[in-house]
Amino acid sequence: MALAEDEANIYPPHHGMSAGTYLATRISSLRPPMTKAPSPIRLVRMLDRHHWAFFSIAFIAWTWDAFDFFTVSLTVHNLAETFGRSNTDITWGITLVLMLRSVGSILFGIAADRYGRKWPFIINNLLFIVLELGTGFCNTYSQFLACRALFGVAMGGLYGNAAATALEDLPNEARGLMSGMLQQGYAFGYLLAAAFSRGLVNTTPHSWRPLFWFGAGPPVIFILWRLYLPETNTYIAHQELRRENGNIGKTFIKEGKVALKHHWLMLTYLVLLMAGFNFMSHGSQDLYPTMLQNQLAFSADQVTITQVVANLGAMSGGTVVGFCSQIFGRRLSIIVMCIVGGALLYPYTFVDNERIIAAAFFEQFCVQGAWGVIPVHLMELSPGAFRTFVVGTSYQLGNLVSSASSTIEATIGERFPLPTEEEGESRYNYGIVICIFMGCVYAYVILLTLIGPEHLNRNMDVGHDADAAEATGHAVGDLKYIQNDGIAARDASVSEDGDMEKGKATTSE
Repeated sequence: MALAEDEANIYPPHHGMSAGTYLATRISSLRPPMTKAPSPIRLVRMLDRHHWAFFSIAFIAWTWDAFDFFTVSLTVHNLAETFGRSNTDITWGITLVLMLRSVGSILFGIAADRYGRKWPFIINNLLFIVLELGTGFCNTYSQFLACRALFGVAMGGLYGNAAATALEDLPNEARGLMSGMLQQGYAFGYLLAAAFSRGLVNTTPHSWRPLFWFGAGPPVIFILWRLYLPETNTYIAHQELRRENGNIGKTFIKEGKVALKHHWLMLTYLVLLMAGFNFMSHGSQDLYPTMLQNQLAFSADQVTITQVVANLGAMSGGTVVGFCSQIFGRRLSIIVMCIVGGALLYPYTFVDNERIIAAAFFEQFCVQGAWGVIPVHLMELSPGAFRTFVVGTSYQLGNLVSSASSTIEATIGERFPLPTEEEGESRYNYGIVICIFMGCVYAYVILLTLIGPEHLNRNMDVGHDADAAEATGHAVGDLKYIQNDGIAARDASVSEDGDMEKGKATTSE
């Protein structure tokens, strides 16, 4: 029987392919599906109050996660003065957060997939409150590192939960646009951190501390907001399936074994891909304020303006490219942004006056444009029952791999000294380091994206989850009969140009 065009396939796109066939299709599968571009306004209007409630709480929490992270990046110089350490020493506070995020993603990811998105989210935000306040009251360098290490665990649990909460209940057509908007919570958090850093740091006798104290406040609102929302419909459907199977816990463990058996290679790939993406963001951003201040002698106001403009570019890029990825495909959108971003590296790091602001806008448009595709791309490639765990863990293990990026750049930068300032402060050519570092990262991400899979427009409900069917003893397709009143599932989907990875055309049984 013919199926509706928006029906997604049960199996992943590479299902049944030999390694040779898969590799042979990597370039040809980049061809866009060439579907008619939907109206962004129509896509937004497809969302009801339920969708907006979950998307909004996920977006604002992810925004504040980024705000809390960048409080250190934007106060490296101030922290170094307070604790009597070098800038490189302070960047270990950034490195520890990135290293320990993977611990949080594993703990909170499993908890969210087993017990629901709600309470792990609330616990995450409680920890944010405690640890941001604790950082603001640190008196020694060791205390600072300890607080940031614990903060890394708390921070690691949020991303996968936010992505699942925001996207898994959305209509398929709207996911590309909303994925781009969700990811820009990161850039929006950076923008807010830059603005509040200018307003709170060094405007009182407490130096950098008010920024961290302020950061502890908004999570209280997020907790109250989330308390009034239920679980997502997709999670509830999975939980009902586990309950009908006789034992929720045992079924969850079975799903885990099935997911590990079928998707271990995918998880490995996603970790490697996310390592490249995290090197891309942290390599282009973490030491950029230090470069502007230390190398280009920008004033505090100039640094703030540059950072704000850069993050406006990032927010624009993520939203636009996220939307375009629904039309042109996830992988092609990422690759194009990496190529353009690489071409912009020279002005981004070598212009030595205020015109660098324009380069910062467009460079971050590309960086976060590529990132805008990531939430939905990870969701589409993840096993349904462990979506929070896989999205969060791949992202945070990628962070772990890239955790020393700012420290590496700071250390290498010390090999390129510039004339010392009159006050005796050392200066380094961080621009050349960022440029070379980012060139290598872009090449790596292009290669990984090219050889990777894509599952554009995958349906994320339990009726299309082959792993859930196997774990519960159902035949493949039975869950779809159960959920959709007898509408049969197809074994694979193809696009209008015959591409199995685009999932757009109709098929018949």
